[in-house]
This record gives sequence, structure tokens and C-alpha cells, in this order.
Amino acid sequence: MAYREPMPRETLTKEQIVRTAIELLDDEGLDGLNMRSLGRRLGAAATAVYWHVKNKDDLIALAGDRVWDEIDLPDPDAAGWRAAAVTLATGLHAMLGRHPWLVQAFGSHLFHGPGKARYDDRSLAVYEAAGFTGAQADSAAAAVFTFVLGNVLGASAMVSLIRRLGRDGADAAAVVEDTMAKAREVALEFPRLRARIETPMAADYAAAPERTFEYGLQALLDGLEARLTAPRPPADAEPRRTPALSE
Repeated sequence: MAYREPMPRETLTKEQIVRTAIELLDDEGLDGLNMRSLGRRLGAAATAVYWHVKNKDDLIALAGDRVWDEIDLPDPDAAGWRAAAVTLATGLHAMLGRHPWLVQAFGSHLFHGPGKARYDDRSLAVYEAAGFTGAQADSAAAAVFTFVLGNVLGASAMVSLIRRLGRDGADAAAVVEDTMAKAREVALEFPRLRARIETPMAADYAAAPERTFEYGLQALLDGLEARLTAPRPPADAEPRRTPALSE
């Protein structure tokens, strides 16, 4: 990186700091973010950064909220609730894929701010438009969010693992290949796994089938939609009593 004269703290803005922190996090992950490396990217002294953010955790919180602005927020009244739900979920999936450090940070940081709040509010609007009310809308939105998060978790963990292996001086590609070879050996002992490995299409035992995310999302939305039309017992109905074993 070419040397740049340090930027005066009066010129540096919080917007520049947060944007550059996101770029650094995308390139280096959570472990690669520190005020000195951020200052080098900004062409500013590390001390100048502290005039705008309190510490590293504060910076991660700001960066972690800003990336939610990348997600398009469809109008469920114009698009229809289900199309809007797909747009929100796929937008979230793509955003988390671009910023795998955010998935890792969920386990060590508490995030809040206008970016995530706007997404959460629109998500609730989508499921309320579908016909869910109160806690049901909350549960529907949370179920889809959890599905998306689980779907990107493996890829995010792999990015983190490869970075760690590289920092430790290991050949990350060779380590992964060796581990997968051992996993295949174990899988061959189980009939259904062996049948998939031995087919001509099984180029990679660890690879998920194509369009797994789309399949799972549609199946989840099918289930939510079915709950909207399923008959429900009256609110004042007596709960069914389970007989005791001695009766």
C-alpha cells in the first residue's frame, strides 16, 4: 500500500471510518481489525480515529449496523407478501455472504441501530401483510431470519478457518482437501452417504445440492402460508385433557 500523509482529524469523518472499517473487515475478518491497520488504510494516525469512535467494539457495532442498509426493502402491498419475503430473505443472504465477519460477530457483539431496525420493521410488515398478527408475525420473521443465518453459517466459518490457517502458516487448501478425504473415508461406512459418493455426479462429498437455499426458503414459506389457512380451535375452547396412565 502506498504511503499517504496522515489525514488531520478535522478532515476525517465517521462515515469514512465506518466505510473503511467494513472494507478491512471484509478483507481481514474480525481479527484483522485494529485501529492501527485502520489508520493505515485511512492515511490517518490511529489516535485520530478515536476522536470519532470509542474503541474497536464500538467500530464493529457501527460497521455491523451499516451493512444492513445494503438490503432492498420491498413494499409488501405492491409486491405481495410472499414475493417481498423472498426479496428480504435473499437480500439478507447475499449481504451476510458479502460480510462473513458479521455472522461471526453475532456470537460476541450486540448489534443495534437504524440499519437493522429498518430491516426488522419491514420484515414484520411483510408477515403482518400475510395475515400473521402479534407474536405470530414475530415468530414468522424470526423463523426466516434463523433459516438464512443457518444457511450462511458454514460458508462464514470456512472463511474464518482459511484465514486462521493462513495466519498460522499452513497451506489452507491442502488442510481442507486432506480433511475432506478423511471425511469421505468415514462416510463410505454408511450406505446412503456411500451411494451419493459413488455416483458419477458426486464430485465433492461436502458440496450441498444446487439451489439448497432457494429450496429451503420456499419450503419454509410454504409452511408459513399453510398455517395461515389451517383451521384453528376457538380461543375459548377447553384444552384436551391427557388421561393419566393409572386411569
